[in-house]
Amino acid sequence: MIELVDKKDCCGCNACVSKCPKQCIKMEEDYEGFLYPVIDKGVCIDCGLCEKVCPVINQNNPGKPLKVYAAKNQDEKIRMESSSGGIFTLLAEYVLSEGGVVFGAKFNKDWEVIHDYTETSEGLAVFRGSKYVQSQIGETYRQAEEFLKQGRKVLFSGTPCQIAGLKLFLRREYVNLLAVDFVCHGVPSPKVFRMYLNETIARQGVDGEKTVLSYPIDKRSLINDIKFRDKRLGWKKYSFALTLSVPLEKEEKSILFSEPLTENVFMKGFLKDLYLRPSCYQCPSKSFKSGSDLSIADYWGIQNVLQDFDDDMGVSLVLVNTEKGETIYKNINVISVETSYQKAFQYNPCLEINVKLPKSRKIFYNSFECISLYELVYKSTYIPLYIRLKFKIIQSIYLLFSMISKRMKL
Repeated sequence: MIELVDKKDCCGCNACVSKCPKQCIKMEEDYEGFLYPVIDKGVCIDCGLCEKVCPVINQNNPGKPLKVYAAKNQDEKIRMESSSGGIFTLLAEYVLSEGGVVFGAKFNKDWEVIHDYTETSEGLAVFRGSKYVQSQIGETYRQAEEFLKQGRKVLFSGTPCQIAGLKLFLRREYVNLLAVDFVCHGVPSPKVFRMYLNETIARQGVDGEKTVLSYPIDKRSLINDIKFRDKRLGWKKYSFALTLSVPLEKEEKSILFSEPLTENVFMKGFLKDLYLRPSCYQCPSKSFKSGSDLSIADYWGIQNVLQDFDDDMGVSLVLVNTEKGETIYKNINVISVETSYQKAFQYNPCLEINVKLPKSRKIFYNSFECISLYELVYKSTYIPLYIRLKFKIIQSIYLLFSMISKRMKL
């Protein structure tokens, strides 16, 4: 059986729970808000299957993609609803057109992120857009296996560790499976996100009280929509947008709370790696070890690689990892330009490089239930003025030398 000594050795993929023949493993949330397997040793038969499907124990060798593309969905409405270029929707529509099933991450009625599936194009809308919280896999590995055994095509999308967990759970290759992961920065704590939502709603005063430390009161029932990557200000300067429905005497009032990524508290903490899962600092599935057919992401830096291709509405980075992935990618109706892996990696280092464990993470979790989340994230991510000035000076010197070099070449 799996003996979890260090929490960094569990990525929370749920493969062990899904594979256990005695169903004696369940996932329980820890103090930080992440799910970990707990084994009922009285029921366990010590078959070892949980260890065989663990992507931390059974890691593939790192690799490189066969081809790399900058890509855009021709449907601009779909692209605006997507995090980057809308490529997931094109892949999903292709699989559905073949009578297949599509798995992805969505919000449930409590605004928790879970995995689910759809068999219709209308059902794809809930899967669009990034969700910067670790999703709950639930029964979807087993459901995907059932569809595959029926001979139906299946697109399963998720984080690299979730795809690695799926592949190990299946224990064999299926020609009718299209495994799609995304370039992952790391997964934040669902508990911290719940706290953020409750505090943010309380700060709006929509329930009649402008309290801050109101975590015991769940205010998520007021939420109508959440967008981590709202593009109204552009793709590169996306915003976090929260839409609330406030009940009045005779009608409901809709309130939009929107902040740029540089000002939003939750996004600040996420981008500073403050409350990521411990395994994310030593990701077991990075560098194309997941076994996915395609990897997708934002093509950050596209304005420096293909300037004419960038319209600030979103461009996807598509990394083709297998011949199956290449065949399917060629069958979708996409605007696409092949680029080099070196250029893609230059602006997307998370393809191979792990985020660093911040020194302030331990301090954050020692205090996060005692202090306002807004105040705690600010204190944990604040950069002193002298350091900011130092970076500004270095940046100015670099830009000056770049201009001088360009003129000398002319």
